[in-house]
Amino acid sequence: MGERQKLRMGLVGGGPGAFIGPVHRIAAELDGRCALVAGAFSRDAERSREAGAAFGIDHARAYAHFNQMIEAESKRPDGIDFVVIATPNHLHLPIALAALKSGIPVMSDKPATATYEEALELEAAVRSSGLPYGLTHTYAGYAMVREARALFAAKKFGAIRKVAVEYLQGWLSRRLETTGHKQAEWRSDPARSGPGGAIGDIGTHAFHLLEYISGLKVTAINATLRCVVPGRRLDDDCNAFVRMENGVAGTLACSQIAAGELNEMRVRIYGETGSIEWRQQDPNRLIVKWLDGPEEIHHAAASYLGRDALAAARVPAGHPEGYLEAFAVLYREFADALVEWKQGNPQPLPGTLPGIEAGVRGMRFIERVIESNKREGWVDF
Repeated sequence: MGERQKLRMGLVGGGPGAFIGPVHRIAAELDGRCALVAGAFSRDAERSREAGAAFGIDHARAYAHFNQMIEAESKRPDGIDFVVIATPNHLHLPIALAALKSGIPVMSDKPATATYEEALELEAAVRSSGLPYGLTHTYAGYAMVREARALFAAKKFGAIRKVAVEYLQGWLSRRLETTGHKQAEWRSDPARSGPGGAIGDIGTHAFHLLEYISGLKVTAINATLRCVVPGRRLDDDCNAFVRMENGVAGTLACSQIAAGELNEMRVRIYGETGSIEWRQQDPNRLIVKWLDGPEEIHHAAASYLGRDALAAARVPAGHPEGYLEAFAVLYREFADALVEWKQGNPQPLPGTLPGIEAGVRGMRFIERVIESNKREGWVDF
């Protein structure tokens, strides 16, 4: 795709002090498929202009409100080709609906919305619009996650018997939300984050990864939520048992008060004859263990990997790739789908790219965990 054919991106969020907005921009532009040309980076007009200048875009296309951006860009001959949502959760639905109504495809940070009911409303809007909608469950972009997924899809270990996933962070071990810390502030505010704290921020990642790799759906859950830090309004720790299709059982844990942990995502899935283990902090290696054989370490970009894993790699084996590259894999797949749509050949998003179904299930996960905690027992999914 030549320079003039780059897909034009409009970013909502990502202003001064933001974490995920700049990540979206870097990832979207990494493969040369997309270019940031417009944005509503902050509700403060001056701060939005400052962010636009820092990103190097035309000052006239740095808007103070997403509705202003969508209205103006939809009328331009060189208007944006898609909207990226990188805001606190309570804004995900109104931004997505405004974009879809104007005929603009959407790439959204997770979770899809603030509540499960909003997710159902968004799902209906996506279906009726026929527009591409992607969701950045980042870990789905890692090459070795895709290799693990392919191994289970090919029944390399026989039937799955047990699963375990955990996502542990320690950054909220103190009450940072009272210190002016922007990220902690909105993530611990029910009005902006929604009803889930740690379960919405990182638990949805763990849940998605479990279903994504195993190919099985969660059917029931028994969860305990805690607000460990005094005065905190949303959960910061969760421990859950899960039941999945085919009688599979397992555990899911997420925590943001695991002092000393940085970003420890770990998934283990056990079949009849072997198992896999993958860690986000060591993402270029997939550990394969056999019932009657030696332990194996599979390396990213190695020639023996499957098609999906090799397609996610950009550099030769032994050259580490990580979070930004995984993010960029999702944007590359979204760009492919968007080009097809623009050329009048609408295709379903590739199965490797999370979309609205993953968004709805992620919000259902939050809703079901809260209900299970309230009942102190099992709830059907």
